[in-house]
Amino acid sequence: MRTTLKRGAAALCALAPCLFSVNASAHAVVGDRVFPATMAVDDPGVGDEFNLQYSHIKLPDSNGNDMNVNTVSYEWDKLITKNLAFSIASNYTSQNSPDGSAKGWDNFTLGAKYLVYANARHEFMASVGLLATLGGTGSKAIANSFSTFTPTVYFGKGFGDLPASLGYLRPFAITGTIGPNLTTASSDQGPNSLGWGVTLQYSIPYLQQQVKDLGLPQPFANLIPVVEFPMSTCTAGACSGQTTGTINPGVIWMNRYGQFGVEAQIPVNTRTGTHTGVLVQAHIYFDDIFPNSIGKPLF
Repeated sequence: MRTTLKRGAAALCALAPCLFSVNASAHAVVGDRVFPATMAVDDPGVGDEFNLQYSHIKLPDSNGNDMNVNTVSYEWDKLITKNLAFSIASNYTSQNSPDGSAKGWDNFTLGAKYLVYANARHEFMASVGLLATLGGTGSKAIANSFSTFTPTVYFGKGFGDLPASLGYLRPFAITGTIGPNLTTASSDQGPNSLGWGVTLQYSIPYLQQQVKDLGLPQPFANLIPVVEFPMSTCTAGACSGQTTGTINPGVIWMNRYGQFGVEAQIPVNTRTGTHTGVLVQAHIYFDDIFPNSIGKPLF
């Protein structure tokens, strides 16, 4: 039964890696704009941070049955220089369906991200990175035997450069990522795919500080409503051309030292699933809490 569940998860992971994989996360600052560490679509920043996240969703297994998937994931990002960060991440997953259950640690994911451009005036920044999920480093009941390599481009754009007449639009921002998921497996076991996603966010702190102080009390003054669109398009094998993913409306509460967030996960089609899930996040900024010790760049 574990084999059946594992194959079902592996097949869906190939179609929708955004539901299973752990992406690098770091908050980003450019000019007056702070891009939060969003939960499903990585932002363009580099930082010295720790992320802890919980996810629950029902997904179809290989037999078409609903499979409860609960995941606790972690990620640590470490600055090497002020523009370069390395990361390590993994997750503990529990799968339960009418055919049986499986649980264990997924494969380790190692990452590197480099900030290549930042424009404070136009609140724009872009980074490039590489994620490597190492096959065989996790539990045989959960993890894939093959590895996946994902070169990725990240960008973020705030709208603080809009004219004063459009002041209430200035707190809006978008971020996005795109990159191929290249596996070492055959196309029927782990087909390659294109991972892509965007976020739309509205920063209440930006509104209060840069546009107009509305005198909002806590916790509302530090909220950032956000909608994420993590997607994956299969590029090989029988699923070629099929897109899966979720729409994730939610909210992030942020202060100088960290953030908390919660989002729904709404499947975009029946290939992804038919049930809404939930994401919960706690994120700590080591670079702001310990700027002169563990949070500073190595070089």
